Amino acid sequence: MLLEDHNCWRIELATKASVVIDADDYFRVARQAMISAKHRIMLVGWDFDARIKLSDSAADDGPESLGEFIGWLADRNPELEIYLLRWDVGALKSLMRGSTALTVLGWMWRKNIHTKLDGVHPTGSSHHQKIVVIDDCFAFCGGIDMTADRWDTRAHIDGDPGRRLPDGTHYQPWHDATTALQGPVAGALADLCRRRWHRAGGDEIAPLDAQQADWPDGLPVQFTNVDVAIARSEPEMPDFEPVHEIEQLYIDQIASAKRLIYAESQYFASRRIAEAILKRLEEPDGPEIVLINPKISQGWLEPVAMDSARARIFVTLKRRDTSDRFRIFHPYTVKGTPIYVHAKILIVDDCMLRVGSSNMNNRSMRLDTECDVVIDTRRPANAGCGGAITAVRDSLIAEHLGVRAEDVSAAIAASGSIIKTIEVLSGSGKTLRPYQTPDLGDVEAWLADNEVLDPEGPGEAFELSSDTGLFRTL
Repeated sequence: MLLEDHNCWRIELATKASVVIDADDYFRVARQAMISAKHRIMLVGWDFDARIKLSDSAADDGPESLGEFIGWLADRNPELEIYLLRWDVGALKSLMRGSTALTVLGWMWRKNIHTKLDGVHPTGSSHHQKIVVIDDCFAFCGGIDMTADRWDTRAHIDGDPGRRLPDGTHYQPWHDATTALQGPVAGALADLCRRRWHRAGGDEIAPLDAQQADWPDGLPVQFTNVDVAIARSEPEMPDFEPVHEIEQLYIDQIASAKRLIYAESQYFASRRIAEAILKRLEEPDGPEIVLINPKISQGWLEPVAMDSARARIFVTLKRRDTSDRFRIFHPYTVKGTPIYVHAKILIVDDCMLRVGSSNMNNRSMRLDTECDVVIDTRRPANAGCGGAITAVRDSLIAEHLGVRAEDVSAAIAASGSIIKTIEVLSGSGKTLRPYQTPDLGDVEAWLADNEVLDPEGPGEAFELSSDTGLFRTL
């Protein structure tokens, strides 16, 4: 199933691995991991906000804000080299945030902090990977950015006072996910980060002689000594060949499912993923497929582009879903506030777990840079991981429904269905509600059909023709 140079880049050993759900836990364990760094920290992101509070500082006496914390780490250990690489377009906006410009100047003044803006991308694309690597032997890889409006707990409490922007503004509940990885797989992610740093114009960075990293206190170990695959998206550029591993992996995973596909994504707008799902829905004994999405996308462009495309795809799929095996759900708080889903997760049966930065939209397949990690039980080293993968899935469903994971597991075991489980356990408080297709205006429908704001690659970013568009093969 996992094949290097086909649907993944490299497959490496993780001596320990876990899925980290929501940024309350992630910021806490990321702070611990960075404090334990001896030689090097590499942070690669779509966005960093130096003003955010990176967990409680009581245990280490360091500054609370990310910007001051990075400077404190550099001063505390002059032998520690810190590299920060981020997307250049987003960085221009962030420099206007409060004291961010002064913080960046403070970073640049220190000889062991190295910053770079990555502008090596086609027009209209972004660098979307979210990776942190410690000493080439411990890493985080997933969908959580170290920026504002990301922090939340798994309880997603209405009015939580911690869920505020640096200027004090309250933001909506936020659901997200990443992974913690120890061992050679972290070295592979370090290699990916070094390559991007050099491609962005930085000096070559030599690999470290990786040693055993400290595992963060309080983070349960879900997997030990497992093979982890790394899959990437990289757009076509004049000097670089495109990489479509992420797209191929989605197609292969959907095709391989026997019973259940559970997914979480910020968007559902990819034509190729829709085609792969359609093939399975047309089978009389294909798997059931459940997708957790936010009710409405953020921003002013995204609702027009992503939500309109989702509506058109959903209607098309349901018309041919004769066995009624496909659902989209949205999570809500106890008081009925929609929870924004930013996590990018795909779980197939009890045999494959995938977490990363890629959404189910065209940009993530061929226009933006992305990085996902995968554990597949069909590899001999992972043969005993099925229970842990199922536990992650049931824990996620339980979080959304506001029930115990044991209740979810029991309901799925009894019915064999995620759809029936969600329908039985849904309530009036914290819960999942089914997607309702909105009425689309003529302009929204045209934009969705022609993928004007979600092109499949650099060549379609500013092109409209009969060969492009959402329904050219559906």
